[in-house]
Formats: sequence, structure tokens, C-alpha cells
Amino acid sequence: MMSSSRLVSRLIIFIIISTAFFTIESIRLLPDSFDDASSDFMEAPAYQNGLECSVLAKNRLLLACDPSAVHIAMTLDPAYLRGTVSAVHSILKHTSCPENIFFHFIASGSSQGSLDKTLSSVFPSLSFKVYTFDETMVKNLISSSIRQALESPLNYARSYLSEILSSCVSRVIYLDSDVIVVDDIQKLWKISLSGSRTIGAPEYCHANFTKYFTDQFWSDRKLSSVFDSKMPCYFNTGVMVIDLDRWREGDYTRKIENWMKIQKEDKRIYELGSLPPFLLVFGGEIEAIDHQWNQHGLGGDNVVSSCRSLHPGPVSLIHWSGKGKPWVRLDDGKPCPIDYLWAPYDLHKSQRQYLQYNQELEIL
Repeated sequence: MMSSSRLVSRLIIFIIISTAFFTIESIRLLPDSFDDASSDFMEAPAYQNGLECSVLAKNRLLLACDPSAVHIAMTLDPAYLRGTVSAVHSILKHTSCPENIFFHFIASGSSQGSLDKTLSSVFPSLSFKVYTFDETMVKNLISSSIRQALESPLNYARSYLSEILSSCVSRVIYLDSDVIVVDDIQKLWKISLSGSRTIGAPEYCHANFTKYFTDQFWSDRKLSSVFDSKMPCYFNTGVMVIDLDRWREGDYTRKIENWMKIQKEDKRIYELGSLPPFLLVFGGEIEAIDHQWNQHGLGGDNVVSSCRSLHPGPVSLIHWSGKGKPWVRLDDGKPCPIDYLWAPYDLHKSQRQYLQYNQELEIL
């Protein structure tokens, strides 16, 4: 775990180094042909378990169902692939038992094969499986949102993890593609979900919860009564520990879909993509996790790519939620200071100069 002051110190040094030795050149986000994506990335360093780690199955099929492994689910979107690669790189770099992690990646059918090939090329020893997300399950339930990216069917895959992943997977960490982890992911994995809690996530009770729903919602007592006898707080769905067995027992996917149907067919009750249905189903019933596990909002709000600073306190996970993504701002030559903390984990070949100075960062 890093203190925010140490991260800021690393950031200042990196800015000085980067300014002195190189300038950022604009590069393309995606290859001309996505089949060639694997050639755009450098191979990640090989990471091995520490001596204290338990020895788990080397076979991917066995590890995919092993309850002793750390199970992480992420979506694979060609537009966010560079972010996903960086997130995986950061997780492997900072965990003590990287060989005991199994990644469950969800992709649309059209890109599954090429994405699988790219991941195998970048992370030759990574234990993972790529699942196909049937977008027809959710396409007719998606309503317009404040930002077009939030309307992508793949953005709703997190609601279907209990159905996409094998029934043998009873617990998973869901992570967005715009995060980096600077602490041991095993700490997050070991957090207990007390009582009948299905989801664990950092809660932000100082946020104005009412703004996540429309006046039409709050004026309809039949709808707004869902929060009666609860004390709901905002939580960001980009970082969640999920008990999939409890999710399946509670049939929470159908409950989320029911709220989406109301939004689509009856009245507009929210503006923000896949987040509000989660708040409607789980608000007030979340296992609160320390805020250090989701320093979110660093991409600005959902309309403007504004620069923001780290929140006070310790930092374990940094999250560029919002419109601005670090790889885009770096490529455009207009990075925010916080984006330089993401850069050392970037394995895109055009950004190898960042990795060249990683040693200077490590000694701080």
C-alpha cells in the first residue's frame, strides 16, 4: 500500500524526467487491423510466486474453478485494450502470488479471437479465459445515456457475470479497464462480505445520492420506496468484490433488468448507463470497503475530461473513471499530472520510453 504523498513524489519525479528526456507523440489508439494488435504491445515481464504462496494447479481449466485462486473479471473492448493490458500488468507487478490469479475476460463475439491472441502474446504465462458476451441479452434494454461510451452493451456485462462465468466460480473481483493497482490484490480478495452481503465496494456517503435519479423517479412513491428503511450511499461499480453464489440465489441479474425495463419502457428514472440499476438493487446493502481501493473520478466527470488529484489518504487502486482516459491524454500530448502514474504500466510499444525510466521511480 502506498501513501498519497509517496505517489505524489513519484509523480513529480516522473514529470521532471519525462520533460527532460522526451516528448509525447500522438499515436493511434488502435491498429489499422485489429488482428495485428499483438504486435503493438511489448511482452510483459515474467512474474513468479513468492515462497509464501500456496501451490495451485498449473492447468488453466483446473485453476479457473479453484476457490483458492484469486478470480478477477474484466471486460475486453478493443477501444480500451491498452487500459486493460496496463491494469493486468499493474496487478501482476504488485501481488505476491501472481501465478495464483485467474483472469476472466468478457468480450463481444466479433473480437474475441484477436483479443485472446493479443493477451497470450503480451502475457505468455497468464492464466485466463475469454468469454463471449451475448450482447443481444441487453441491447434492447439499454437506454440513451449522458455519454455514448456508457451505452456500449459490453458496459453491462458486469450485470451478467453470474451467468457468463462457470457456476464453479463462487467469488470474483470485478475491475474496470481504466484502473491500475498499486497494492497486493490479495488484500482486496480476502475482504469478508458479512451477513448476506452480495457486493463489497467503497461507499461514498457524502455524495448527493438523489442526483443519480430523475425527479420522475423521486416523485413516484412506488419506485422511490425501494430505498425505504435503507441508508443508501453512492458506490462506483468499477471496483466490486462479488459473491456470485449469493448473486445467483438472489437472482439479481433479473432485478437489474427489471429496473432497466422501467427506464426503457415506462419513464426515464436515471441518466447514467449501467450504474443506477446497481444502486437501485444494492444501495444501502453494500459491504463498505476502504476508499483506498477505489481512488476514482480521475478522468473528470462524464462530460468534461478535467484534471483531478488523488484523494487524501492511502492508495491501493487508482481509477480513471469519467470521460478522460490516461492513454488518450498522453497520446494527445495533453496529459494531466495524475496520468504519469499510469504511464509506467503501459506496454504499448510506442510508450516504451516511460518504462525506460521506471527504475528511477522504483527507488523513491
